[in-house]
Amino acid sequence: MVTGGNGDTGQMKNREFTWTAFTLGIILSVVFGAANAYLGLRVGLTVSASVPAAVISMGVLRLILRRDSILENNMVQTIGSAGESLAAGAIFTMPALFLWAEEGICAPPGFWTLTVIALMGGILGVLLMVPLRRPLIVDEDASLIYPEGRACADVLKAGEEGMGRAQMVLVGLVGAVALKLVTDLLKWIPAAIRFPFRRLRGELGVEISSALFGVGYIVGPKTATLVFSGSFLGWMVLIPLFCAFSETSAATYAASGATGVWKESIRYVGAGAIMMGGLLSLLQSIPVFIQTFRRSRTDGDTRSERERDLPMNRVLIGIVCVILFLWIVPMVPVGFVGACLMALFGFFFATVSARMVGFVGSSNNPISGMTIATLVVAALTLKVTGTAGAAGMVSAIAIGSVVCIVAAMAGDMAQDLKTGYLLGATPWKQQVGELVGSVVAALTIGGVLYLLHKAWGFGSEQISAPQATLMKVIVEGIMGGNLPWKLLALGAGLALPLHFARVPVMPFAIGLYLSITLNMTIFLGGIFRLLMDRFRPAYTENGTLVSAGLIAGEGICGILLALLAFLKGWG
Repeated sequence: MVTGGNGDTGQMKNREFTWTAFTLGIILSVVFGAANAYLGLRVGLTVSASVPAAVISMGVLRLILRRDSILENNMVQTIGSAGESLAAGAIFTMPALFLWAEEGICAPPGFWTLTVIALMGGILGVLLMVPLRRPLIVDEDASLIYPEGRACADVLKAGEEGMGRAQMVLVGLVGAVALKLVTDLLKWIPAAIRFPFRRLRGELGVEISSALFGVGYIVGPKTATLVFSGSFLGWMVLIPLFCAFSETSAATYAASGATGVWKESIRYVGAGAIMMGGLLSLLQSIPVFIQTFRRSRTDGDTRSERERDLPMNRVLIGIVCVILFLWIVPMVPVGFVGACLMALFGFFFATVSARMVGFVGSSNNPISGMTIATLVVAALTLKVTGTAGAAGMVSAIAIGSVVCIVAAMAGDMAQDLKTGYLLGATPWKQQVGELVGSVVAALTIGGVLYLLHKAWGFGSEQISAPQATLMKVIVEGIMGGNLPWKLLALGAGLALPLHFARVPVMPFAIGLYLSITLNMTIFLGGIFRLLMDRFRPAYTENGTLVSAGLIAGEGICGILLALLAFLKGWG
């Protein structure tokens, strides 16, 4: 077969930012952003979309469109993965505004308010990452691993050999959609099965969820076991103890079972553990922050095209414009003090996040801890400066939302830039791609939040919004002075010995904070991964791709079911 001259072939191989990549990347940004929003609101955990986006991109570009440019594939995953990272930052904080509106504390957040907050956070996260690319991605190539970034580069390189990987993702996606329809739409089997131990006053259970199973498989047996251990402690040890020594807890159990005691008390213990885990992660990150900026330097004009970032003067102008916009525009109620806090914490945590993911990966990035630290300082500062009550609470969440999105975007972008560095992509083109993906995701996340809230309501069993509920509790407690400090202290006390024993605190704390039924399914996924690693190691990677399809499929189906509930009053 004649393919054309070498020059034409080489030009095709080097295609990067094309209209095809632009269009497909936008579609994936919307899809993975919505799917990750649904997943995060259900269980408080999100996963990186870089690898599944790369696999789907190869399937479309190579099999359907017969295009053969690895850099074009990389651009698609760069744009597409921006959607999931922005969604992860948004859903950790913004649902608190809906919860307060349901309680009559404030007016429901407007669509454009949500959009502007997400948009400014996304743009700021991308711009703050630009000057960090060379000191982190290039200068520390040997010391910073960036696991998802390297894995994505390996997947794209392997795609040159065949498209079996894309089929694995499709298998998972179809299976997840089928199971979701059977459990939530047709209701042929229950969505969750519970096993109460009435004499002990504890409870176990499992949720029939392909996405949770996929999360357990991807995070692996160690993290899945830590998550389940936290839940087991809460539901089989602490709830019986609370009922034995507290008449209030015993009465709650008699009225609403173990779930009632968990909502009333155990979640606050989990919140204390999360807060301590976040604080410890933050303290460990301070040397990382200092070291990064000691290594930073600017020499963009002397670099070749393949090494050039966006012009630094335009980046600085863009950062200043975003901060001024957040200060001046009334639909983002933060004021001058809030805008300064956004700039300060955004700059700090973009650096921390971008470096942390180089060691632990995006899935283990302690964004929750960074956001908690931001909310505590923001709420205290606003209260001291006279912005208290409902106005202060809304302003604190707006500040936390922007910083949380900045940290999430910086971590994702660092992984994508590492992929591009390993493949020989053009940095400034990738940075433009990240901006495109973040803008598109910001324009859709508000609609996704409204849709899910209208269908089921944040805080419900279907979408418990655990992270946002925690942020809400923290802000309310600081502003009102009524945090249940004893329960929070108990959680913090449980976290400390784990930290000193070098056991990751955050997975355990999240397990303590979430329902046992969710965490049991994650645990089963992790155990299945352990069995695959031991008895069928050759198929482990295929299992990861199927799991990515399971997560994406249930997330997409969840959004569609929410739309059905919204339109037809079903649910």
